[in-house]
Amino acid sequence: MLSFQNRGMRLCDRVSRREAIRVGGLSACGLTLPQLMDARNVSAGESTTTTTGGQAKSCIVLFLMGGPPQHSTWDPKPESPDNVRGDIAPISTNVVGVQFGELMPRLAQHADKLAVLRAVSTNDNAHSSSGYYMLTGRPHAPMNSENANPGPPNDWPNWGSVLQRLTPPRGHLPASVRLPNHIFNTDGSTWPGQDGGLLGRSVDPWLFRCQPSAADYKITEFQLPDNFPLQRLASRRDLVRSFDQQQEAAAQATRARTFDEQQARAYGLLASAASRGAFDLSAESEKTRLQYGLTPFGQSCLLARRLIEADVRLVQVNWYRGPDEPADNPCWDSHTNETKRLREVLIPPTDQGFAALLEDLSQRGRLDETLIVCMSEFGRTPKFNGRAGRDHWGPVFSIALAGGGIRGGVVHGASDALGAYPRQGLVRPEDITATMFHCLGLSPDTEFYDSQNRPYAISRGHVIQPIMA
Repeated sequence: MLSFQNRGMRLCDRVSRREAIRVGGLSACGLTLPQLMDARNVSAGESTTTTTGGQAKSCIVLFLMGGPPQHSTWDPKPESPDNVRGDIAPISTNVVGVQFGELMPRLAQHADKLAVLRAVSTNDNAHSSSGYYMLTGRPHAPMNSENANPGPPNDWPNWGSVLQRLTPPRGHLPASVRLPNHIFNTDGSTWPGQDGGLLGRSVDPWLFRCQPSAADYKITEFQLPDNFPLQRLASRRDLVRSFDQQQEAAAQATRARTFDEQQARAYGLLASAASRGAFDLSAESEKTRLQYGLTPFGQSCLLARRLIEADVRLVQVNWYRGPDEPADNPCWDSHTNETKRLREVLIPPTDQGFAALLEDLSQRGRLDETLIVCMSEFGRTPKFNGRAGRDHWGPVFSIALAGGGIRGGVVHGASDALGAYPRQGLVRPEDITATMFHCLGLSPDTEFYDSQNRPYAISRGHVIQPIMA
């Protein structure tokens, strides 16, 4: 606890050495002072924004890290051989002629709200490089690079970072948020494509690590202790300002400006009851929490809904590798015993959480202004391997979109008879990115400029017109 009563050794600026050490580790909204003053926190140049009139005010991305099998979810193949079809049968949806996997009965009743893309392709079979492509709309160089990390030449910004750059925050909360954790490689290192890349750290989507399904859930970074008055927060802010003044002469103007903006928002968030309340799941009724399911994914979906209601532009809900995930098939990476894992761990909470999100937003009159994208980095191989699982497959897979200008009850594209390759309606990640920006009111040819004043269009893809309302 930072104390303002300490009378230890004082530096030349009259701040005690102990206070200097303590404030250096001070965390405000997950942004420590060293992070705020990071040399990479350099703002890029100006931007040229072209609007589209898109109706989505916010976007929720459900990222199913690991790669769900298209055959057992959005693109069942009932006529294929046993070693392709698997044991999960298809079921009818509320759209005539459209079938989903039988473990998705709730989503099947919301197919009229969904646009399913069955011919998405990255042609990349590595988690992190294919994931980079999906998260940014730019292919990784080189492709098929497992355990890849951020950094040039793979430094294209995440879509959330582009929104942070082009759209000002609508309150104390940032424009884009990731939860309940970031996505990381098998070796523990960070996937590329989750940060501001060439735009700089100042536009990184904010990462909120939390356990929203835990009985004692809280996000301590955004909650003051019960015995911590706002007056004391103001005093702490004054102390941090004194350090800011010492840095000002040496810091570049852009870094100083970034620090001031981030610092102001951090303290504004702590002081704003309304902003802190966006994270308070106890404000929801027990019925609503049960509707989403008391699982990490379900409660993260509920938290995402609360954040967009608090004017966050984009929330990315990650199915991430938790400490209890098995080593041979973590998350959706079902290399072994796929059917058992799909039935018992993976699909039921996804079906419940995603369906609840659709129902909840629809009942609140917010679905038309909220774009939802359920995606992953790739799909699974057409045939089962010798361990009753499927392996990585980037040539074709499926994703689903809803709300925010998307036409429901649509299936766009098709895979071949084995769910192995696109047959028609090929969609690349850059097309998904272009469609997301279009729905959020930004033309894909909108440009931003990097720190060297070089222009970049936010997407090289094309809006997927057949799924637009």
